[in-house]
Amino acid sequence: MLYIYCDESCHLENDKNDLMVLGAIACPEYLKAKINQDIRDLKTSFGLSSWFEIKWTKVSLGKIDFYKRLINYFFENEFLTFRGVVATGKNQLDHDAFNDGDYDLWYYKMYFRLLDPITPPVSKYRIFIDIKDTRGGAKVKKLQEVLCNHKYDFSHEVITDIKQIHSNESEIMQLCDLLIGTLSFYHRGLYFQDNCNQAKKILVDEIKKFSGLNLNDSTPKWVSKFNLFIWEPRAGNKGGAVL
Repeated sequence: MLYIYCDESCHLENDKNDLMVLGAIACPEYLKAKINQDIRDLKTSFGLSSWFEIKWTKVSLGKIDFYKRLINYFFENEFLTFRGVVATGKNQLDHDAFNDGDYDLWYYKMYFRLLDPITPPVSKYRIFIDIKDTRGGAKVKKLQEVLCNHKYDFSHEVITDIKQIHSNESEIMQLCDLLIGTLSFYHRGLYFQDNCNQAKKILVDEIKKFSGLNLNDSTPKWVSKFNLFIWEPRAGNKGGAVL
């Protein structure tokens, strides 16, 4: 059984961002408790409360050594893997033509692009999504339906469960927030601004160093540690992906 923790950034339709970032961290079920405890121990080793919630919005130079160590922890442990999807051109999509007039349908397509490649029917999966709003319950139910139907998993033996949790319930979810934060910061162009948050810039550089990626391009599908998919609407198709 694999546990997969998902988070999203710039996911609202009218948030004035022209991209959306989705991310998923996977780990074996039997290591979940150890990973959460390891991260709590890291917090206390840097003088933070074990209940301190890791958030991209909190990143600052005052805690930069802690955040760098956390990035290092992810890359040095082979049992943790990450996949990120950066969906660009969000504000130019023609949902009436391609998504039945429904932004949420495009949103599900992007989540499908995130999760389908990392949930082959050779194992079982429980998926946890960070609670963002009150509509999330219906969204996760629909997402499980789409994923399972594509795999002919009508009895939910592969995707056994998709549920929402609060990020403060899981250090692994908090780590996912940090990783998608680096992608959002980079692809929104904030990384390149002279007056950008220097601590966040440092963490982007850490990701680039450990992953060996420039973050501009999709990785091959076989890359598992830090897999990245950059989605762009096809020319003449401002509605995007087909499931």
